[in-house]
Amino acid sequence: MEQTGSRKRKAPAIEGAAEGASSSRGSAAAAGEGPPLPPKKQRRPAAQRSLVPCLLGRAVGARGREESLGFEGRLRGYAVQKLPELLQERPLALGTLNKVFASQWLSTRQVVCGTKCNTLFVVDVQYGHITRIPLLQDQGPEPAQAQPGCGIHAIELNPSKTLLATGGENPNSLAVYQLPTLDPVCLGDRQGHKDWIFAIAWLTDTLAVSGSRDGTVAFWRLDPHVVRGSTAWQSDAGLPVYTHIRPRVVDSIPRSSTNPGNRKVRALAFSSKNQELGAVSLDGYFHLWKVCSTLSRLLSVKLLYCRENVCLTYCDDLSLYAVGSQAHVSFLDLRQGHQNIRPMCSREGGTGVRSLSFHQHIITAGTGHGSLLFYDVRAQKFLEERASSNLDSFPEPSGRKLRLTCGRGWLNHDNQWVNYLGGMNEFPNALYTHCYNWPEMKLFVAGGPLPAGLHGNYAGLWS
Repeated sequence: MEQTGSRKRKAPAIEGAAEGASSSRGSAAAAGEGPPLPPKKQRRPAAQRSLVPCLLGRAVGARGREESLGFEGRLRGYAVQKLPELLQERPLALGTLNKVFASQWLSTRQVVCGTKCNTLFVVDVQYGHITRIPLLQDQGPEPAQAQPGCGIHAIELNPSKTLLATGGENPNSLAVYQLPTLDPVCLGDRQGHKDWIFAIAWLTDTLAVSGSRDGTVAFWRLDPHVVRGSTAWQSDAGLPVYTHIRPRVVDSIPRSSTNPGNRKVRALAFSSKNQELGAVSLDGYFHLWKVCSTLSRLLSVKLLYCRENVCLTYCDDLSLYAVGSQAHVSFLDLRQGHQNIRPMCSREGGTGVRSLSFHQHIITAGTGHGSLLFYDVRAQKFLEERASSNLDSFPEPSGRKLRLTCGRGWLNHDNQWVNYLGGMNEFPNALYTHCYNWPEMKLFVAGGPLPAGLHGNYAGLWS
């Protein structure tokens, strides 16, 4: 950038000298010293001849952003890119809980989590205290389709951070709590999903969508009067009382011809800018709905990488969807064609990408092999480790991708452990969830062992 600036400073002097030479030649010709010269071709401005702005303009999502961000925006972008290499892990003990599947920050110290053992809890990341939150129960008898033990796969906060949506005691039902008190508000247990809820997305403060293993998405509208007037009270039996609701719309995703029996909705992501909802299903498709007063399906796209598509995120800044699969992260820019950006290959032993998040142009991926990877979408390359040959030299990129490896966590040494691992003490944890607290530069990461039969957990605060 300094070279570009120096060119801009020198260019007027060069152009001025050329204009002076042309002027003197013209006056000489007028005095009869030679024939008149043709007019000199105008030079292009130096900024257009520079290679640097051209390359910056070709970066993914960069067009027009450098000018719009300003100095503070560029400074934040630089901090986002440099933060990962500065993070240090502090493990958090979760006792004997089994596999953390979902998490969200509630405050600067509190993170709410959901587990495979169907436990909803809040952990104080400063002191490690854990507070369990009672799950909401269906009004009627538990349906035959519900299978306890699948756990809580999704936790989402509405835009104003006044409501939290997650699963109920029956994993087919949608539970909504008031924030910050976590008092129960309502439970979507009527005419809703017939199988486990895997994903939730808030469209507004009172509109939510859930995606289920039964191959449907459900559109829920909360009564604002019920939400504003929600107060925790109990029945004579001492159980919390809350409203029971039904979805406004339940839409089935189309069956694929290649794998019609595996159209389970695995993840959702909402674009507030475009008012569109994206979803991925385990049959290898990406689906898009337009959000108005209801859901209107726009398209379904076959993904390039179709195995274990279990996570999805959206970046408003770049207008990109990112889909995590067994060994890749695929990018979909629906303005320029469906899949026109080179995918990111994780190469983590085939254990898959288990969690994804976007912040500006950096994507964070939690893998099934216990590591965090960081990818610069605009540059289309991984962030690299930095190394210096001596203390006096400035650290330079080493050529090795930056990888943060998480700790051991806790693993139950039961019969499954003996049969599956043969008594091996250490086993990498799949990072099923992570969430950033950007104002305080903190990252919460959690998960557990990848094999379904193993019982264990991991949680850590990176700061």
